[in-house]
Amino acid sequence: MLCKRWTRRKEARPQEILEAALGLFVSKGFAATKMTDIAKAAGVTSGTPYIYFAGKEEIFEAVMRKILLPQLTIGHELLASFQGSSADLLQAMLKTWWQAMGESQLSAFPKLMIAEGSNFPQIAKIYREEFVTPGNKILRHILERGMASGEFKVADIDYAIEVISSPIIVAMLMKHSLINCLPDTLEPERFLKTTIDLLLNGLLASPKDQAHE
Repeated sequence: MLCKRWTRRKEARPQEILEAALGLFVSKGFAATKMTDIAKAAGVTSGTPYIYFAGKEEIFEAVMRKILLPQLTIGHELLASFQGSSADLLQAMLKTWWQAMGESQLSAFPKLMIAEGSNFPQIAKIYREEFVTPGNKILRHILERGMASGEFKVADIDYAIEVISSPIIVAMLMKHSLINCLPDTLEPERFLKTTIDLLLNGLLASPKDQAHE
């Protein structure tokens, strides 16, 4: 029994190390976090993280791939199963992503990318190619779905995607970088709701536009 418990504990260690590292990256920043800090936060000896990861940068890459990137699966599942209008789908997608990322430690990733991306280009490359680009493809699919049905009128879909995703990034930055510079009454959730309302009023085709379809 003791052997089985020890085996389960050993198998869980990589994930525990990643979760501890994410907490430190959020609170201290990537550059300021040391491998010894990660080991201490994970409750393991200083050499244990090196059993699983070559160094801090590899841990950051693993944090993105094991903790951040799976959040895209939520988006794909919603996209595949949603039966309502494209406007409702867009609202549901943004709210779902906010609940999964904006309300967790993952909301610190935009801040981390701004602070560390230029110093660690490989990390920025993974973030862009494996998270940002696939996420934008999901938004593109929603917009194209709405345009095909005549529900949305979009003049420039490439920049529409950027306009939709940017407020989410800003809301996350509010939590970690801008909070001390903003009014106490400014709430990210209300900001997000207002953003969605404004976006939909800009995207929805007018009855006149729909009549010409």
